[in-house]
Amino acid sequence: MQKQVVVMDEAAIKRALTRVSYEIIERNKGTKNLALVGIKTRGIYLAQRLHTRILEIEGIDIPVGDIDITLYRDDLSFKDDETREPAVHGTNIPFDISGKKVVLVDDVLYTGRTVRAAMDALMDVGRPSQIHLAVLADRGHRELPIRADYVGKNIPTSGNERVEVRLTDVDHAEDAVIINKNE
Repeated sequence: MQKQVVVMDEAAIKRALTRVSYEIIERNKGTKNLALVGIKTRGIYLAQRLHTRILEIEGIDIPVGDIDITLYRDDLSFKDDETREPAVHGTNIPFDISGKKVVLVDDVLYTGRTVRAAMDALMDVGRPSQIHLAVLADRGHRELPIRADYVGKNIPTSGNERVEVRLTDVDHAEDAVIINKNE
């Protein structure tokens, strides 16, 4: 039997993203040379929300893009098991990232493998001066030496639990961070 526990509701997510926006601005001493890049899929929508909040706070429209890490993963998923072709969704970074402080944005930080793949993909696009990581939820259990610079909420979990982020933009359900526990 599976039990679901809501650890962040819509209001908590909004507060966390507002706090993270202020932290990004403070740590970077403003928005000069700053860019946001969301990791597909939910990271894109979180990056857009951070972009909106930073625009509201600073009045400056920083660039925002998204990155597809499919070909960089060490656990590549395939759209067709017979042809073994990976399901690639495309990267959209319509600005030069060279010399910029890029904040990678994702929904959940777990093993670190997604972030490693995103950094590899980003370096193929250009050479940023810095790469920071912002996540809505950090659940621990790292397999690689990666940590988030900006965290909406630390959520200690066990190995048999799953953290699920639902966003209205993509899931057509109320914003929430949920822990699914197997009992």
